[in-house]
Amino acid sequence: MTTQTHSVDREMIPRALLRAVGVLILAVLALVTYARVTDRPLIATPPDSPVVAERIVHLSGDLSGAATVRAEDGSIIADLSPEQGGFVSGVWRVILRERSNARLATDGPVILRRDAGGRVSIHDPSTGWRADLMGFGADNAKAFARLLAQ
Repeated sequence: MTTQTHSVDREMIPRALLRAVGVLILAVLALVTYARVTDRPLIATPPDSPVVAERIVHLSGDLSGAATVRAEDGSIIADLSPEQGGFVSGVWRVILRERSNARLATDGPVILRRDAGGRVSIHDPSTGWRADLMGFGADNAKAFARLLAQ
């Protein structure tokens, strides 16, 4: 009965690759540090355009993906099922987390805005958090654009 032993390659990840990744990480840290220390302006931001439509809404949702959107007066704008409201409910959870981290009331309004360039964004006045919804894809931005148009 013979047993064969397989030699295990001692270097699962080549040493040169580890060094290259280390150099890359240090280069990124150096660039970010330089940008922060010299107060470089942000250049990869959405263009500033005048706001052409704005609506204050109250979001609520649950973990299933269902969401309810109410107007300032409490009337229901949209009552979305889990299939329809997944992204809206996801944004609601982000806002809920931001408000919880800041130890603020979780039931305040948010502001939906469309600018002259057609970009839709959401702003939370209580925490200062905001998101350009185009960054999440056209379909997800349309979900909020429909709420703004109603």
